[in-house]
Amino acid sequence: MRDLDYLKLLSKSFPTATAAGAEIINLRAICGLPKGTEYFFSDLHGESDAFIYLMRSSSGIVRDKIDETFGNLLPEEEQLALANLIYYPRDILSDPKHKEQDTPEWQRITLNRLIQICKVVSSKYTRSKVRKKMPKDYAYAIDELLHIDHHDPDKKMYHQGIMDAIIENDLGDEFIVALSELIRNLTIDMLHIIGDIFDRGPHADVIMDELMSFHDVDIEWGNHDADWMGAACGNPACIANVLRIATSYNSFDVLEDGYGINLRPLSMYAEEIYKEDPCECFQPHLLDANVSDSVNPQLAAKMCKAISVIMLKEEGALIRRHPEYHLEHRLLLDHVDYEKGTVEIDGETYPLKDRNFPSIDPKDPYRLTEKEQELMDTLIYSFTHSAKLQKHIRFFFTHGAMYKVVNNNILYHGCIPMDSKGNFLKIQTDRGALSGRALMDWFNEKAIDAYFLNGEVDPAGKLYATDLFWYMWCGPNSPLFGKEKITTFEHCFIEDKKTHIEPFNSYYEFCNDEAAVDRIFAEFGVDSSRGHIVNGHVPVKTKHGESPIKANGKLFIIDGGISKAYHSKTGIAGYTLIYNSRHLALAEHKDFHKGGENTPEIQIVEQMKQRVRVGETDNGRELKQQIADLEELLLAYRNGDLQEKGERILRYREKL
Repeated sequence: MRDLDYLKLLSKSFPTATAAGAEIINLRAICGLPKGTEYFFSDLHGESDAFIYLMRSSSGIVRDKIDETFGNLLPEEEQLALANLIYYPRDILSDPKHKEQDTPEWQRITLNRLIQICKVVSSKYTRSKVRKKMPKDYAYAIDELLHIDHHDPDKKMYHQGIMDAIIENDLGDEFIVALSELIRNLTIDMLHIIGDIFDRGPHADVIMDELMSFHDVDIEWGNHDADWMGAACGNPACIANVLRIATSYNSFDVLEDGYGINLRPLSMYAEEIYKEDPCECFQPHLLDANVSDSVNPQLAAKMCKAISVIMLKEEGALIRRHPEYHLEHRLLLDHVDYEKGTVEIDGETYPLKDRNFPSIDPKDPYRLTEKEQELMDTLIYSFTHSAKLQKHIRFFFTHGAMYKVVNNNILYHGCIPMDSKGNFLKIQTDRGALSGRALMDWFNEKAIDAYFLNGEVDPAGKLYATDLFWYMWCGPNSPLFGKEKITTFEHCFIEDKKTHIEPFNSYYEFCNDEAAVDRIFAEFGVDSSRGHIVNGHVPVKTKHGESPIKANGKLFIIDGGISKAYHSKTGIAGYTLIYNSRHLALAEHKDFHKGGENTPEIQIVEQMKQRVRVGETDNGRELKQQIADLEELLLAYRNGDLQEKGERILRYREKL
C-alpha cells in the first residue's frame, strides 16, 4: 500500500469512498477513448499565412470531415465555401461581399451544418473535454445543440427554440465563429513544432502569437531558433546574424513592427560607410511573402553588408574566446589579402567578389571600429529589452527543449551527431565527453543557464552558456546544425560554388539505415517496434524523387520546404505528419495562395494494428497511476485505515 500520509493528502480531494470510486470509473472511461490527434510541423521559417492556414484547416483534415459529414449532399463548391468559413470565419463574415447572403435563413442552415461537423469531430472525446474547449459565454447552448435527440419531438422543438433565440437576438455570426473555433480545436489535440520558426519569412512573431494561444503545444528547438534565443540573451554574434538574414531576405517587418527593434542606427551607419558602394553581392532575396516591406532594396543591401562584416568580426572574437570549439580554421578575415582582393581557404586562393572593406583594419581585422561598437551596443539593448521578443523566447523555454519523447515518438530538429561508422559522436564538454541523449541534455541545460542564470552572480558561466547559442546555430558538432561547417563568408564573397558546400554530419547517411535508427531508439528508451523519429532541418527534394519516409517507416524528415525560399528546390511546400488513433499520415502542402484551393494531399503511411486508446499514451499511463492510487485510497477507506469525511463535516466546511 502507498504511504498512508500520501493517501491522507489524496483524501482531501476524494473525501469518501463514493467520490474515489466515481473518479476511478471516470478515469477508466477516459482510458478507453481513442487517442487525440497529434500534428507535427517543422521549419515554418516565418511563413505565417501558410502556417495559420494549415493550423485552421488541420492540414486538410477539416476538409475531409466536411466530406465525411455531408458526402454527396453538398456540391464541391459549397463544401469548399464551408471549409473556408471554418478557417477564417471573422474575415468572411465581415466581408462586404458576404453581407448579401448573410440572411437569417443562411445563418440557420450554416449553424446546423457546423453542428453536424462538430458532432463528428467531437465523437472521440468526453463531453467534459469538449465543453472545456467551448467559449464560456456560449458553452451551455452549444452543448445542448450537440446532444439533442432529434427523434424526440419535444427535444426537436427545444433545439428549434435555441436556434430561434440565437438568430432573433442577432447572435448568429458569433455562434458561427464559436462553432468554427471549436471544430478547429477539436481536430488538433496536440501540436508539435520540430524547430525553425524564425528567419526568411515575413512574420515569425505572428506564428509565435498563434502558438501561444494554442491549448497544447511543444517546440523542439531548431538552429535558427537557437540563433534568435542567443540574440534575445544579448549574444552579439547571434544578433548580427539574425540581422544579416533579415536584411538579406528583406524581412524587416518582423524586426521593426513585430519586435520593435530599432533599425535606424544600422541604416544610418550603412548609408554612411557604403554610400558609393552598390553592395551587389548583398542584394536581398525578394520573396513574394516579403514584398510588403518598405525598405529600398539598395539600402537593404548596404545594411546587409554592414551587419555581415560586423558578424564576421563578432564570430571571430567568439571563436578566439573558445579554443575548445576547434574553429580556428574558420577565422577567415585574417586570411584575406586586402591589397590583392583574395582569400586563402584550405590552402587554395580565391578572388573576392567584393573588395571594399572600409571598416576592416588588415592588421587587426576582428576589432570593431568605434562606430561599429556603438551600433552593436544599441542593437544589443534593443534585443534584450524587446518585451514581445522576451515573451516569445520565454515560451521557447516553458514549452520547448532540444528534443521530446512523446507517445513512443522521438522528436528533434536536426540530428543525433554520428561518426563515419554510425556510432554516436563523442564531444568534449565542461562535463567530459558526451554523446547521444546525454549530449542533447547538456545543450538543453546550458541553454537554460544562458537565459535564466544571473550574470552578476556568475558572469563567466553566463557568458559560456550564452556563447553556446551561436555554436548551436552553426557549430560543426551541434545537434541542431548537423553540418561540418557554415559557409556564410564563402557565399558572400566567393564565386566558386565548390566553396559553398556544407557537408552533412554522418547521421544523414545513416538515417535510412534501420539498424542505426534502432540504436537511437535504444538510446532514448523507446520501443523500436512501435516508435518513430520525427525531425526536420533538411528540405526533402520531392521533385527529385526523394521521400520523407526513412528506415522502413521508422523515421520521418518533414521539412519539405514551407519556406518560399525552398520551393524551387523541393517542388512542394512542406509536410505535416498526422498521428491519430487509426493511422499515421503525411499531408503534402501546396504552395500557399490566399483565397485559393490550398488543401494538402493526404497519404496514409502506416495503419495502426488496432485503434490506439488514451490508456496506451503517455497521458494514459499517468491516468492509470492515478487509478492505482485511488484504488488504494478506496481500499484504505474500506478496511478502516482511513476514515471517510461524513456529509455533515463536508456541509460544515462548505459553510466555512
